[in-house]
Amino acid sequence: MLRESPTAFGTSYADMAALTDEAWRQQAEQSATSATSATFIAATEDGRWVGMASCAPLEEVPGHAHIYGVYVAPAHRGRQSGLATRLMEVAIRWARDNTDATWLTIGVHEDNHRAQAFYRRIGFIGTGKVVPYPLNPSKTLHIMGYRNFRQTRAARALDHREPL
Repeated sequence: MLRESPTAFGTSYADMAALTDEAWRQQAEQSATSATSATFIAATEDGRWVGMASCAPLEEVPGHAHIYGVYVAPAHRGRQSGLATRLMEVAIRWARDNTDATWLTIGVHEDNHRAQAFYRRIGFIGTGKVVPYPLNPSKTLHIMGYRNFRQTRAARALDHREPL
């Protein structure tokens, strides 16, 4: 996924390929047992991963949970399969059920118009917040918020923002 969609993530293929098997095992164990974050995967019957989405509270931004690491293999993309929508629904539900966050956000690379359109279609809208893309600070991530996450003043405020 890092080779196929390198700007969709905040890490590079080279950095991830350099990790030892032990580092991967530790990371998988931590993800599988964490009470504060979750990673959801979609796999074929033979066990090949074809999609994923992760979610966790943002420690540096109180009251926020963030969806990240969203990926669907090209052969499984599109409205017909619905895989991306199902992964996002599970991540959103997990954030509602397991965090006390008021806001649910996702960062999308400025050049990833297809992802921006998909997130808008399922209920995310532009927040007006833009942050540097970690692998190339001359590029940006647009922060989108899920408007129906919590029926709070913060969520209602999102409804008045202009979409990306």
